[in-house]
Amino acid sequence: MKKISFVIPCYRSADTVGVVIGEIESILDKNNEYLYEIITVNDHSPDHVITVLSELAAQKPYLKVIDLAKNQGKHAALMAGYAYCTGDIVVCIDDDGQCPLEHLWDLIAPLGNGYDISIAKYPVKKQSWFKNFGSKINAIMAEILIGKPKDLSLSNFIAMKKFVVEELIRYKHAYPYVDGLILRTTANICNVSMEERERICGVTGYTFIKSIKLWLNGFTAFSVKPLRIASLVGVVCTGVGVLYGLYIIIHRFLNPAIPAGYSSLMAVLLFIGGMIMLMLGMIGEYVGRIYISINNSPQYVIRQTINLEEETHQQGLTEGRTDCE
Repeated sequence: MKKISFVIPCYRSADTVGVVIGEIESILDKNNEYLYEIITVNDHSPDHVITVLSELAAQKPYLKVIDLAKNQGKHAALMAGYAYCTGDIVVCIDDDGQCPLEHLWDLIAPLGNGYDISIAKYPVKKQSWFKNFGSKINAIMAEILIGKPKDLSLSNFIAMKKFVVEELIRYKHAYPYVDGLILRTTANICNVSMEERERICGVTGYTFIKSIKLWLNGFTAFSVKPLRIASLVGVVCTGVGVLYGLYIIIHRFLNPAIPAGYSSLMAVLLFIGGMIMLMLGMIGEYVGRIYISINNSPQYVIRQTINLEEETHQQGLTEGRTDCE
């Protein structure tokens, strides 16, 4: 009998995560073909979500709880959950009730038809214009920098085969970017169209700053194209500067009475100076990530676990390393 592992990163969801867990139980208890486990990850939430999870886990041995010592972001929380998965299929869902779990079997079905990953596609996303704009920018970035197919939509409701998760947890560096890891693991990915729900209550904990950090993480963690673009811009600016310099010299010889242009000179200096600082900042971002990786900064730190055996985690990591060797 196959087993499904549900991974739920939790942040500011004390009032909603219990409802999500209850819906998973209701759906899976009606299907005798699958065993299941629910792995919840408290991403150092400021509310009392850890209390809610602890109370539920005391009554449900299949509910696993990972309590992180500090907030490292949703993608780090997902990686923590992946490390403890034991199912043949891993399903990632949100803690706010927006993932349409009534379409769970539709999402899982493509995995039996040759696909390794199945991702929910929402024709209309039930989120603010700001998040829609951020999602659009993130999608364009993923297409240009990490090779996301143009017709593939990324979302938080995902079903994956076990080998994909085992490949993901091989990544040990800080600042994981799950979308990038997924895209570099397999090309057998499909979308399943469904309608996204409204949040059960509350507002998203994904702030503007977190969105910017995710965007920066995405294009610096899995691609050197930004550095190549910076080099290309440098070549273009150099060429423009040389041509403009020749133009000034020739123009000056032909018209000796023309005074030197202070405004044009300052404009060129400011433009070139701005481009240099931008490129240095980009290089600094890469160097900073190299420095953090060399220092072995962890993706996450676990304070405690509930209903989990440490051997399960270590076994998963060992198997991942063995495959890599």
